[in-house]
Amino acid sequence: MGEVVENGGAEIAKKPVMVAIDESECSHYALMWVIDNLKESITTKSPLLIFMAQPPPASSITFAAPLGAARMYCPPTPEFANNMQENHRKLTVALLERAKDICASHGVTAKTVTDIGDAKTAICAAVLKYNVNLLVLGERGLGKIKRAILGSVSNYCVQNAKCPVLVVKKAQISSTGEIL
Repeated sequence: MGEVVENGGAEIAKKPVMVAIDESECSHYALMWVIDNLKESITTKSPLLIFMAQPPPASSITFAAPLGAARMYCPPTPEFANNMQENHRKLTVALLERAKDICASHGVTAKTVTDIGDAKTAICAAVLKYNVNLLVLGERGLGKIKRAILGSVSNYCVQNAKCPVLVVKKAQISSTGEIL
């Protein structure tokens, strides 16, 4: 549960604002949006929590091309899978540290957390675990077909997170300078 503070004899739980990030420019934009627009709230009223999901070990192994029958003869070794998982962990730690440094450079203190699992379910689980007040996500802007096939993390979280969800969409600028 969140930190409890006293306010004139009444106890108020400080519930965090959580920004879920990945390696995309859209999630970086969402973090910057929070810093620029919610700075007063996240420095005085609600702590900032930066979350990133690490893919589960089974989904860590992807190949550039289908292997077909060769997969039976050349299965990935446990050592290969462990190396892939360690690489994901290192990338996650580096991205979370970078996000924390960005926050610090803007005078915002942030706590970073990670968990292993599918991004959309890990984010929703973290919302419950950390008693989050507001979840902020960046929108990648997948087309209708890709979104239908791949699914959308932001759409899943809007439907399933047990808190309000803010999806930050980066404005698209036309060649004439107009916001689309």
